[in-house]
Amino acid sequence: MTTGVLMLDVEGLALTPEEAVLLQSPEIGGLILFSRNYESPEQLHELMASIRHQRPDLLVAVDQEGGRVQRFREGFTRLPPMSVLGRRWQDNPSRAIAEAHEIGWLLATELRAYDIDISFAPVLDLDWGRSSVIGDRAFGQSPEGVIELAGGLMAGMHEAGMAATGKHFPGHGWVEADSHLELPVDERDFDAIEEQDLRPFDTLIRRGLDGLMPAHVVYRKVCSAPAGFSSFWLQQILRQRLRFDGVIFSDDLSMEGARFAGGYAERCDRALEAGCDMVLVCNHREGAEEVLQHLQAKAVPASHRVARMRARPAREPDAERLQQSRALAAELIKEA
Repeated sequence: MTTGVLMLDVEGLALTPEEAVLLQSPEIGGLILFSRNYESPEQLHELMASIRHQRPDLLVAVDQEGGRVQRFREGFTRLPPMSVLGRRWQDNPSRAIAEAHEIGWLLATELRAYDIDISFAPVLDLDWGRSSVIGDRAFGQSPEGVIELAGGLMAGMHEAGMAATGKHFPGHGWVEADSHLELPVDERDFDAIEEQDLRPFDTLIRRGLDGLMPAHVVYRKVCSAPAGFSSFWLQQILRQRLRFDGVIFSDDLSMEGARFAGGYAERCDRALEAGCDMVLVCNHREGAEEVLQHLQAKAVPASHRVARMRARPAREPDAERLQQSRALAAELIKEA
């Protein structure tokens, strides 16, 4: 099965007639939901039913990492920032890994109840104490801790039937600038990045990581293009050296860090040529429609990888385990 390469968003709590028509375009393979698309569990069920009615094959995503980045809150368990697990790992590694597994299972189980395929998680960046946009979203600074905790979270997501997407390759934690607002530049050489930041990606790829999202960051001493537009990073390092055969999602092409590549059509071309399987255009309908028309005009082939990210059918979760996992999340929130 092949899937269109564009992932975009919708405006509100229900599909408009125009959006229902838009989603019929085969070049669209994914839809990402935001806080503005959520009001209540009942409303989300209705929205997802209408989306599936239009496109049963669509890959539906959300950022539901926990902490600051949790789009659905009321009616969902409040999830802790991953840094809490990182601190617990320092005191009791085995317990923290088991807790990460349960949080991953809980995150995925709650989303799967609404037929949502993926959350873009886990964050594999190292927290160097420099990046406010990463910060407590990271498990910590230790590559070993990030590997084991993110591995636990990934295993829990997999148990619940959800694929895992690591971000932001090859590491966003060193730069201070926020790529939503500007183009960050990492001045380190390749050896320094490989020795630390690349390790979680390398190890978790070998453990079965399903997807990756590159950073809108320039690693100046390595390549002049941001990682998401760089064939060096995506082809030579990720595909060839690390032997990753999963899905590469571009980060949002409407972010300031993507302006490097030109207009929206050019950003799409540069990302796909570098090696992305799916491009995201969020919070900018004109940009998304420009990309869609460009894909239609060029007859860009669909991706054979993206369909692998579709979740397994949801199963009725064990009620006692669900209660225990929610209690764990509440306990971890108190330490945030």
